[in-house]
Amino acid sequence: MHPNEQTLEKFYSAFARLDPDTMAQCYAPDASFDDEAFSLRGHEQVTGMWHMLCDATRAKGRDVWQLDYSDVQADAAGGQAHWEAHYRFSATGRMVHNVINGRFTFTPQGLIATHRDRFDFWTWARQALGTPGLLLGWTPFLRSKVRKTAAANLHTYLARRKQGGH
Repeated sequence: MHPNEQTLEKFYSAFARLDPDTMAQCYAPDASFDDEAFSLRGHEQVTGMWHMLCDATRAKGRDVWQLDYSDVQADAAGGQAHWEAHYRFSATGRMVHNVINGRFTFTPQGLIATHRDRFDFWTWARQALGTPGLLLGWTPFLRSKVRKTAAANLHTYLARRKQGGH
């Protein structure tokens, strides 16, 4: 197994356990992360997002959390993985089954340099948000609103962490 593939195995097995500290060890200092809700730059933002999501899941959905991953492949040039998360969306309490494909690049030291997750936003929005997601999930308006809300939530979360609170 290539060392970069081992990094992805470490990352996803930690994610399945809701262990953001181990997940953070997998990212380079200048890592970037992008998906339908977040566009993050730097270790603090990227790993802060995982801490926030794991904390929220432990607080409001540990009983239903499940993460399955497969098709983990990596070499010196890059990597990919397929993962599916079953969780309770903390903002609405609604159940979500999100199907995601991740693509990665790595540093020479075997840390994640770039991470891009792709999933069907409309499918996610219908599950997570209910009727508003069904009606507006395909629109740039809702996508923009979700991104702004996610960024604001992360900003607040990181500020609390800096002050010593969780």
